[in-house]
Parts: sequence; C-alpha cells; structure tokens
Amino acid sequence: MGSRAGIERAQLLRRGELLEAATVAWNVIEGIVAVVAGVLASSVALVGFGVDSFVETASGAVVGWRLHAELSGHADEERAEALERRAGRIAGALLLGLAAYIIVDAGRRLLGYGAEARESKLGIVLTAISLVVMPLLGWAKLRTAAALSSGALRADAYETITCA
Repeated sequence: MGSRAGIERAQLLRRGELLEAATVAWNVIEGIVAVVAGVLASSVALVGFGVDSFVETASGAVVGWRLHAELSGHADEERAEALERRAGRIAGALLLGLAAYIIVDAGRRLLGYGAEARESKLGIVLTAISLVVMPLLGWAKLRTAAALSSGALRADAYETITCA
C-alpha cells in the first residue's frame, strides 16, 4: 500500500477497526448489564436488549476481522470481497437469531409463563447512555463504510444505529 490511495485506505481500515473495537467493548459491557438487569426485573425487553448487544458484539467482531484481514495484507481483493460477503451473512444470521429469541420468549409470556416485568433503574440508565453512544458509533461507521465502499461495515453501522 505505497500509493497515496493505499495509505488513505489503510487509514480508513484502521479507523474501521477502532470503531469496531469500541463497538465490541461497549456491547460486551452493555450486554452483561442489560441481561443481568433484565433477569432481575423479569423483563424480556431488557434481556432482549442485552442479547442484541451480544449479537452486535459478534457482528462487530466479524466485520473487524474482515477489515483487519485486508489491512494486514492477509486478504487480496478477491478474498476481501469474500470476507465482506461472509461478514454480511453472519450479521444477518445473528439478527435472525435475536428475532427468534424475542418471538419465542414473547409467545411464552403471552401464554402466561414467566413473571411480570418490573421497573429497572439500571436498565433505564443503560438505555439512556446507549441512546447517546450507539448513534455516534453508528454514524462514524457509516462515514467510514462509505469511504471504504464496505457493505459489511455499512450493515454493521445500521445495526449499531438500530440498537439505539
């Protein structure tokens, strides 16, 4: 990557990696806090929010892996494109898994199984913080995805924004 365009692409790839690392770190913390708070409050919505954080963690890790492969020179253009498609499929499958969890648990509760959800102050604080953090990460990823022409990073950015 000796050319000016190659240097700029490497900088964008590094920015993408850092954004994905920040996403993964935040979502691990968010996921653990949300699931624990959700279980304590018997809140399927809060547990679903936590599970979504782990879905996003996996998606961010896959997209970060794809960006790292290109940056480190382990992926030529053809391999980078294959990784791009694979990352998109994995992110989509993870979202379907989350949807299935929410449908099953909501159905279970509609049939009268499980406790009624209670208020969770921790869940409210976590949600408020996420409403600030996630859109900022998402918009930064969208700008980077556009500059890289990365569909996988763009999909992950929209997943991040949707998380908010």
